[in-house]
Amino acid sequence: MERMPKWADVILTPLISLVLAFGISALVILAIGEDPVEALKVMVQGALGSSYGWGFTLYYTTNFIFTGLAVMVAYHAGLFNIGGEGQAALGGLGVALVVLALPWPHWAFALPAAAVGAALFGALWALIPAWLQARRGSHIVITTIMFNFIAAALLNYVLVNLLRPVGSMDPASARFPAAAHLPKLSDMALGLGFEWGRNTPANVTFFVAIAACLLVWLLIWHTRPGYEIRAFGKSEPAALYAGISPVRITVLAMLVSGALAGLMAINNVMGEAERLMLNAVEGAGFIGIAVALMGRNHPFGVLLAALLFGFLYQGGGELALWTSIPRELIVVIQALVILFTGALDNMVRMPLERLFTALRRKGA
Repeated sequence: MERMPKWADVILTPLISLVLAFGISALVILAIGEDPVEALKVMVQGALGSSYGWGFTLYYTTNFIFTGLAVMVAYHAGLFNIGGEGQAALGGLGVALVVLALPWPHWAFALPAAAVGAALFGALWALIPAWLQARRGSHIVITTIMFNFIAAALLNYVLVNLLRPVGSMDPASARFPAAAHLPKLSDMALGLGFEWGRNTPANVTFFVAIAACLLVWLLIWHTRPGYEIRAFGKSEPAALYAGISPVRITVLAMLVSGALAGLMAINNVMGEAERLMLNAVEGAGFIGIAVALMGRNHPFGVLLAALLFGFLYQGGGELALWTSIPRELIVVIQALVILFTGALDNMVRMPLERLFTALRRKGA
């Protein structure tokens, strides 16, 4: 018998963790002499109170959906992929090489090709840590962390020495051709006859991210490889007894995970910057860890958690802009949310389990 209902685990536990994180954040804001209620109003208004705020919130949400799904898939196989930062960076290289290689006549042709390039480069960057884990016993956490730094160094070399246009001092690739620019959500709104999200980076990749949630759900819960991934993640000895190859599942899960992280690049590289630049990932690979944990490693939960962190990113930027609260405190608030929804999850879960166990015994 379950210690507590599924709805309590999926909804109540992260909700209480979130309330605790915001409560401590409010105390910190009070300690520096600011009004936490006013700060919350600024964040909500800045992130959700206008189409402009929603445009940026959905842009960040799109990034976090991809990196959250990447962590989620690996987690179901019992793996902890924290290399999303490097995989997303190399995904950007795949996007740039594909988009700059051919004179694309329209974005509708460039987008699928760029998605393949992003997924392929992200998957290949995850392949080596996967192989090292499966064949040599190297821990996936250590190797994926190391590969984040290797990816940053490799991307720096490629941009400075290979892709940087002649005469340019900026370590970035050439701008993508206009025909390959992805339509913004604001452009799509104008096409439907109304104005929404003007001058915001949210683009058609948001719908790709939603499709990715659906496809990952189908893969993990409605296909044989997904069943094998979950079985292996629950019990490796049982999976071995059932004839499931640990090497194959480890490599498969990490390839899918790396591909999902790499797909983030079509949003920030192709959709927003419209060229490849250094530090384009901006920590989204690490935020994906918190998104997956808070979303209970389910695609729908990942979507909701990504929206929350999109709100925190955009609302935090507005808070730093319109109040005297320093930008560093915004990072503290984000860190508290990650801490309570991730590392301190059992601090909320265990009392809830005892509460529901006591209620069940009383009812019996």
